[in-house]
Amino acid sequence: MPSRYAQWMYDWEHKLTSVDNNRVVRPLDWGVEWARDWPCRNGSYPGQAADDPAKFFIDFNRRIVASSDQFYSYARPNDFRLEKREVQVFSTREVPDQKLEAKVKGTFAEFLRFTAPVKTPYPENNLVNARWFPARGRRAVVLLPHWNADAIAYVSLCKVLNMMGIAVLRLSMPYHDIRMPAEIGRADYAVSANIGRTLDAVRQGVVDVRCCLDWLEQQGYSKLGIVGTSLGSCYAFIAAAHDSRIRVAAFNHASTYVADVVWHGQSTRHIRQGMESQITLETLRRSWLAVSPMAYFNQFSRWPRKSLIIYAKYDLTFLPELSRNVVDEFERRGLDHKVVVLPCGHYTMGETPYKYMDGWQLASFLRTAW
Repeated sequence: MPSRYAQWMYDWEHKLTSVDNNRVVRPLDWGVEWARDWPCRNGSYPGQAADDPAKFFIDFNRRIVASSDQFYSYARPNDFRLEKREVQVFSTREVPDQKLEAKVKGTFAEFLRFTAPVKTPYPENNLVNARWFPARGRRAVVLLPHWNADAIAYVSLCKVLNMMGIAVLRLSMPYHDIRMPAEIGRADYAVSANIGRTLDAVRQGVVDVRCCLDWLEQQGYSKLGIVGTSLGSCYAFIAAAHDSRIRVAAFNHASTYVADVVWHGQSTRHIRQGMESQITLETLRRSWLAVSPMAYFNQFSRWPRKSLIIYAKYDLTFLPELSRNVVDEFERRGLDHKVVVLPCGHYTMGETPYKYMDGWQLASFLRTAW
């Protein structure tokens, strides 16, 4: 039986999860057409998947992991530009918070824009967006929010890092805020029951991060790091595994396989509901292996860096046992890392007082990590 504190925390997590009542259950879609232009094809093409799409994706994932530097390679954009515009919330809730909308109305900020090297059928998503928080010095990080974060989440953390002399590019992940296609009200296309599109979204997000590093280098920043929360943590790990320039990494929530989070997580129950009658967890894990951090520890270990791993003791989305498996792998390989376990859950980490505990840990780590 859970303790009274644990039960209180679980009840709070359930309450926060139920706030979003506009989740859409979609059936399994293999999405083989998304693989048409991927690297690592090795002579395969989507038409081969007609009879056995599961085998097609499992084989493709195996090739990607074996040649992941190729899969996450890219052509550097030539249209980097800063754009000043009014700040918007881009809430994913069915009923947006009007107080939040009023708070940012009339405020302006600078945003880095460039064309994503990984193209999708959605023009909005193909124009990368990253809010710019400049600071003097040579230290800079790319910050990746959580899944379905609005456009002003983590702004306070960015400003705190600025005060410590760390510049920040707060990246809008694929299908989020200003990059969200008009046909959806949430960032569902980033992680969904569409196998191919989910793989493609992670590839796009990782490449977007690497492009942000290119721009930061052009601005004179030479000490580069990354901070990712939840889904952003997944993107951050894979980016760090494929880019030697990332010397400091903070993973705010950590897990092993994307499939396990979707299958067991509280906030992804609607995705599992749409696919569980047509696919097993093991098949899903192998079909999304190429976008799962656990597949890339060999690549991650190639370069020295300092890492911070934060996870929540009462997490119902990134289950604590999955986070501990990540920590075990860091320890087994002797990687330079620090572990922090907070007495909260996935959603409650964004609530008082836990958000201040989390922010303090992130800021303290980044202040001295270089």
